[in-house]
Amino acid sequence: MATATPLEPVAAAVTGYRPRRGLAEFARRNPTIVSGGAILAFMAAVALLAPWIAGNPITFDPIDRLRPPSAEFWFGTDNLGRDVYARTVYGARISLIVGLLVAAATMALGLAIGLVAGFYRGLDGVVMRIMDGIMAIPGILLAIALVALTRASVEIVIVAIAIPEIPRVVRLVRSVVLTVREQPYVDAAIASGTRTARILLRHILPNTVAPLIVQATYIVASAVITEAALSFLGAGVPPEIPTWGNMIADGRLFLQIAPWPIFFPGLCLAILVLAVNILGDGLRDRLDPRIARRM
Repeated sequence: MATATPLEPVAAAVTGYRPRRGLAEFARRNPTIVSGGAILAFMAAVALLAPWIAGNPITFDPIDRLRPPSAEFWFGTDNLGRDVYARTVYGARISLIVGLLVAAATMALGLAIGLVAGFYRGLDGVVMRIMDGIMAIPGILLAIALVALTRASVEIVIVAIAIPEIPRVVRLVRSVVLTVREQPYVDAAIASGTRTARILLRHILPNTVAPLIVQATYIVASAVITEAALSFLGAGVPPEIPTWGNMIADGRLFLQIAPWPIFFPGLCLAILVLAVNILGDGLRDRLDPRIARRM
C-alpha cells in the first residue's frame, strides 16, 4: 500500500524550493548576521557547558603559579596558580549575563518611557530634561558611584550599567514616536475614538521594533566593556568571581614575564564585542528598508 507523500518534498517539487538552499542564500546575502551570530552562539554554548569542559576556576596551587600554556594548562596559570582556561570560560558567563540583562532591562524601561514621552506632548519636555541630566553624567563614573554606595554583586553591576544606557533608548524611541504620531493612520485612529493604549501598542510600537533590535546589540557590547572596566578597577563583581576584567587586573603586574593571564581573557573580550557589533551591523543592514532595497 502506498504511503502518504510528505508535504515538504511535494512543495519542493512544485516550487523548486529547498530548505538548505534557502539557508545558503540567507548566509550569502547576510554574512555579517551569520558570522556574528555563530560566534555568539559558540561563546554562549561554551559558557553554558563550563562545568563540564573547564576545571575549578577558584582553586589555586602556588606550586603551579605562572605556568605557561601546556597540555595540562591550556591557557597557563596565573600568579596564584589558578587555571586561566577555567577562569576564562567561567568569565564568559558573567560577560554574557551582564550584557543580555542590561540590554533587556534597558530596552523595557527605555521603550516604556520613550513611548510616553513621544506621544504625550505635555510630558515630553520634563522627561527629556531628566534624560539629558542622566546623560550629562559619565556612565562609568555613575556606575562606580552606585557600586561604591552598595555591596559589590552582579545585580548591582547590572543596575549600575543599565541606568546610563536608558536615556539613549528613550531618545531613539521618542524620535520614532514623534515621526509615526503624525502619520494619517494614527490621526484616523485618534479621530475614531481608539483608546490611547491600543494606538501605542498596535500602531506605534511595531515601528520601534527594528531600531530597538539594532540598538540592543550595541548596548550588549557597551555593557560587556563597562563590566570589564568596572572589574578591572575593582568596582565590579566580587573578586572571587572570575571575570575577564579582574583577570586582566590581576595579571597586569606580571605582564613582562607571563602575558598569558592577560592575553586570553583580553582576546575573548575583543572577540565577543566584535561579534556583537558585527551582528548589529548585519541587523541594521537587514532591517533598514533603504539599505535592504539596495542589497
